[in-house]
Formats: sequence, C-alpha cells, structure tokens
Amino acid sequence: MITRVMKPDAAAIEEAASHIREGRLVGIPTETVYGLGADALNPDAVRAIFEAKGRPGDNPLIVHIARMEEIADLISGEIPPAARRLAQAFWPGPLTMIFPRGERVPLRTTGGLETVAVRMPAHPVARTLIERSGRPIAAPSGNRSGRPSPTTAAHMLQDMDGRIPLILDGGPCEVGVESTVLDMTGPVPRILRPGGVTREQIAAVCGACEVDSAVMRPLREDERPRSPGMKYRHYAPAGALTIYRGARMRVAEAICAAYDAALSEGKRPLILALEGNRPLYGGRNCESLGADARAMAQTVFSALRDADEKRADVIFSESVEAEGIGLAVMNRLGRAAAFHIEEV
Repeated sequence: MITRVMKPDAAAIEEAASHIREGRLVGIPTETVYGLGADALNPDAVRAIFEAKGRPGDNPLIVHIARMEEIADLISGEIPPAARRLAQAFWPGPLTMIFPRGERVPLRTTGGLETVAVRMPAHPVARTLIERSGRPIAAPSGNRSGRPSPTTAAHMLQDMDGRIPLILDGGPCEVGVESTVLDMTGPVPRILRPGGVTREQIAAVCGACEVDSAVMRPLREDERPRSPGMKYRHYAPAGALTIYRGARMRVAEAICAAYDAALSEGKRPLILALEGNRPLYGGRNCESLGADARAMAQTVFSALRDADEKRADVIFSESVEAEGIGLAVMNRLGRAAAFHIEEV
C-alpha cells in the first residue's frame, strides 16, 4: 500500500471521508496529536486500528464527534450536568469525557470496557472530516504502539507508511500532547490522563476535580487500563530515558555526570533541557524543550523522536513541576521513561 500525504482541501477531505465510510483508516490532524481514524461503530475498522498500531486490544479508544447532539448515540443514560458545563467550557478542544457505553458502540472500540470516551476536537480538518463521513471517528494517536505520538504529518508517516492509504496534513499540532481524559462516571470528575485542559481549569467549572493515582505511576499487574495512555511504558524513544528531578543546579550537575559517564562507556548520550538551562551543559549534546512547561508540551514528542533520529543510546531529561500543563508533560515523560526518575 502507498500512503499519500495530502493537504486537506475539499477533495482530499472527501476522499478521506469515503475511506472512513468504507471501513479504512486515515491519518487525521487534531489540535493535540495526529490521530489514526476509523469508523468508531464498525468493529472491523476498529480492529484495523489495533493491527496498524500494534496496540493491545484492552487499550480503549477515544470516539470523536463534531456536534454535541451526536453524543446521545454513544452513551447510556443522560449527560451529567457537570459534563454539560465542561462541554460548554472546553468543547471543541483537548478534553475527553468518559461515560457509560451506549449499545451502538462496539466493545472492541472501548477495549472491552462498559464505558466510552468521547471528545469533540477543535481542529477544523478533524471536525469537517467527521461531518463529511457521517460517522463518529475512533482515533488514537497515529504512532506505532509505544512510540512517541506524532505531532506532524511527517511523524505519522514514519510510523504508518504503507499501513494506511492517506494522511491529511493539517500542519503542526498546537497543543502537542493528547487530550485530558476525565472520568465522569463517579460523583467527582477524575483525571485518568492529564492533557491540554488542566485539573485547575476543570475544578473551576465543576467545583472539584481529582487526579487518579495511576497518572504518575505504572499500572499494577492486576490493573486494567481505563483510559488511553495508562500502559506502563508508552510514548518511548529507542534509547533509555532517565528523568532528573530536584533543584536546578543539582539536576544539571547530575545530568552532566551521567552524560560524561555514558560517553566514556562509548554510548551516544543526549540531554533534554529547558532553553534557559542549556548553558549549564557546556558543549554536551543538548536539545531544547522550550522555555517553560507549555512549550515543553508542544515539543516533548518531537524531542523524543529526534533522539531516535540521532541514535541516542541514553537520554537524560530535566523535569518541570507536575501542576497545570506540567502534569501532562511529566505524565508523558514518566511513561516514556518507565518512571525511571532520579531525585537529586
């Protein structure tokens, strides 16, 4: 199969919509990351997503809609008042909400769970494609399972070339990390995966918001993933990643020592650092993560992919505070590193 990358003009979107209706896969730009899209209500099409990604079948998918009224066909029961307030505040946008599953949604889409995750993306190409296809679209990140998520069409082509017929190139993703996944089935909204909408923003709308303990730790052997992105090692580069957490100067000293030791062992080390800290690493191979946590969210997946391009054996990364958008950044880095975090 030849995978074409096309600018999302009317003809390309119509072709992509035809692929969706006929049960094929399409690469879709969103404001978070590029997604691997298929008809969410077609079990065979959804199975093709898992096959193309090499994704475990118990890892649930997010169903994307274009209009609020489309949610009624996907969930069981009424939309909770808190969910309506959140939708009014953050949809379209990088927020996914989990509800009891409606009968029309195949268990294959939900990873066997009796809940369904629903999102209304803000990217105009994604929403237009949903409208033109006439289908809700299941769209996990468009990477091979375990790899860093794609934030450009070129990233997605690296992983999906020859596996899907078409990728719509909508430019770089604005947010850079996947959506916040919020469980709405309990009395208090609970974040299962942090993203572009923060705990503080959700609490301002709902009055309260909890963060699941699994956000910053690996799942236990007996735990089943209730959201995308909860697997133990996810978003990972080929090289071994270690995160350093502590005071700025102590982190820099520890990273420099680890870098020099790796270099003396004949390895190819790489440092990931905030832009303002790069002078602390002298002439060592150091890639910028941007000025702050917000910029880091936009660059982290690109940086991890660049590490593979540079054939880095070992990667040493700075951290940010796990609050606001920083919680999403540290969740992604933590899973990419299999939570190998050094406190210094």
